[in-house]
Amino acid sequence: MKITVIGTGYVGLVTGTCFAESGNDVICVDINEDKVKKMQLGNVPIYEPGLETLFHRNIKAGRLNFTTDLKQGVNSGEIIFLALPTPEDEDGSADLSYVMDVAEKIGNLMENNQDTLYKIIVNKSTVPVGTAEKVENIIKTKTNKEFDVVSNPEFLREGFAVEDFMKPERIVIGTNSKKARQKMQLLYEPFVRSGNPIIMMDPRSAEITKYASNAFLAMKITFMNEVANFAEKVGADINKIRIGMGTDSRIGKRFLFPGIGYGGSCFPKDVKALYKTGMEHQHEFKLLKAVIEVNNRQKTILIPKLKSFFEGNLQNKNIAVWGLSFKPETDDIREAPALYMIDELLKAGAKLNVFDPEAMFNVKQKYGTKLQYAETMYQALENADALVISTEWSMFRMPDFDRMKQLMKQPAIFDGRNLYKPEQMKELGFYYTSIGRQTVNIPRKLWKEF
Repeated sequence: MKITVIGTGYVGLVTGTCFAESGNDVICVDINEDKVKKMQLGNVPIYEPGLETLFHRNIKAGRLNFTTDLKQGVNSGEIIFLALPTPEDEDGSADLSYVMDVAEKIGNLMENNQDTLYKIIVNKSTVPVGTAEKVENIIKTKTNKEFDVVSNPEFLREGFAVEDFMKPERIVIGTNSKKARQKMQLLYEPFVRSGNPIIMMDPRSAEITKYASNAFLAMKITFMNEVANFAEKVGADINKIRIGMGTDSRIGKRFLFPGIGYGGSCFPKDVKALYKTGMEHQHEFKLLKAVIEVNNRQKTILIPKLKSFFEGNLQNKNIAVWGLSFKPETDDIREAPALYMIDELLKAGAKLNVFDPEAMFNVKQKYGTKLQYAETMYQALENADALVISTEWSMFRMPDFDRMKQLMKQPAIFDGRNLYKPEQMKELGFYYTSIGRQTVNIPRKLWKEF
């Protein structure tokens, strides 16, 4: 098939590349000329494991192409995917201006092309309920050519996006058109040969399915963080609680790990958007309101611990930060808890030396000279009064603790991802505090004895 993908962010670029990998001819359209030129030269603009290999292979095969020419994309595509940004508006709702603007342009281009045949316009972006109807109505005002609008939400995890696309747990397709349903079924069949379902439904149900899925996972994470904060106060161990809960098949093991809150481009925005959409329809999601409030608080849960440790004075304290992206295996720093902590630490007068294996460039773009940027995880520790761990990159899981103690001014770790065992930290002589577990509080006078 001939596929057009409009927008080359995480979703658009992965979608286009993976469709090309299955044999389709794909054109990816983006308004950013510099970005398009770089992609045409074979440069992948995002860090996503597994993407670069498929990207280069399909460019070489001639199945994957890039352009800034929307007309070329619309005219050539049988199926046109809208993978456009839907940023959070000031009131928490999803900003649909990019989607609606492109819909209007698609309608005009279809009308002005005498050769236009039946096309399917697919909302791949995460959009509020009723958006498919709005897109359809806009296009109808511009053309009488035959088309259908389909809702096809993505369920890609950053860091695993290629794997999730090539081997999806399910495909959700929202359309009332038999013709569109058959063509979308044919497009996705190569990806579900192992038997995972292609689930057909109406567009509104498909739109809500995406939001409900992300909101539920965000709620699950937030619930565990609340339990962790309580467990810490009463002397319980959240890791043991997590295992006890996760063995119940009704609950499951995933998304039960406590930490410093969720971030990224999806969960924060989608939870707020679903809550706002509910209010617009006179339905208050009280659970989601609590999720938003708790997660905002959780992002800086380590700050009071740091202030207590330093007796209320963080001025000129050298703090090392390991991990800046909102999760491992991505360079995405959108809504990353690390940034919220960095902001609070800078306000308190601390000096920060930060390290992340992939997100350093993005953080430099945001903070400039306000931070020091270490070339290695150990360089960040030089003369540090404390270490804050905010992202659970694999390289942080088994560090050289002896080397850490030699580099640091004092062996104090504030672990927002529970990477280490408290009993191990006690044996090694670290002050160690984490989430939902008792703090290992080695008296300062004994630090040198370890």
